[in-house]
Amino acid sequence: MKIVLQRVQNASVCVEEKEVSKIKTGFLVLVGIEEGDTKEVVEKKAKKVAGLRIFPDDNGKTNLSLTDVGGEILAVSQFTLCGDCSHGFRPSFSQAMRPDQAKVLFDLFVNEIRKVGIKVCTGVFGVHMIVRLTNDGPFTVIL
Repeated sequence: MKIVLQRVQNASVCVEEKEVSKIKTGFLVLVGIEEGDTKEVVEKKAKKVAGLRIFPDDNGKTNLSLTDVGGEILAVSQFTLCGDCSHGFRPSFSQAMRPDQAKVLFDLFVNEIRKVGIKVCTGVFGVHMIVRLTNDGPFTVIL
């Protein structure tokens, strides 16, 4: 499982020119589910994302979590994170989990975060999306 997480001032997803999800302060979380990923892997990553302390406190130290700042998450499934570019010029996506299986694990990821009381919005699984964001910092981490 690969995750690219960006701290944002706002983020949104549009499908066919219609906005389908948006958040204010929080995380844009791009999620790639790979062959071999399990329920346990997904639960662990969800716990990590929900608990990350990457917002500044009063002293400017990255010490506050989403819960501390009332933040939200926009989670977007992105199989292209699983692309292998080590050979040639066209990525291979053979490590990406099949969409029907990946959707189950993506939904589990979202629900695990919601269990701790964080609002999670999502893109639309398996379709072309336009993702807009205002990166805050910029602050980007890879899990």
